[in-house]
Amino acid sequence: MAQRIAVIVKPNARKPQIVKIAPDDYRIAVREPAQNGQANEAAINLLSEHLGIPKSKLKLVRGVSSRHKLIEVMR
Repeated sequence: MAQRIAVIVKPNARKPQIVKIAPDDYRIAVREPAQNGQANEAAINLLSEHLGIPKSKLKLVRGVSSRHKLIEVMR
């Protein structure tokens, strides 16, 4: 069964950062701009490193053009 994680992404940040707000809620700051999916891809990369799982196990379910995203984690 897949787990869903709510994420708030802040593009154009000074430094990449991930903060766990609640068990399934994260705030992620990325350097990349919110253009052509660059910030989304950077957020997925940072989250996969933080969770210690491959990027292929993470899927953006909702929020492609929004700061509030829902990411599904396949285990």
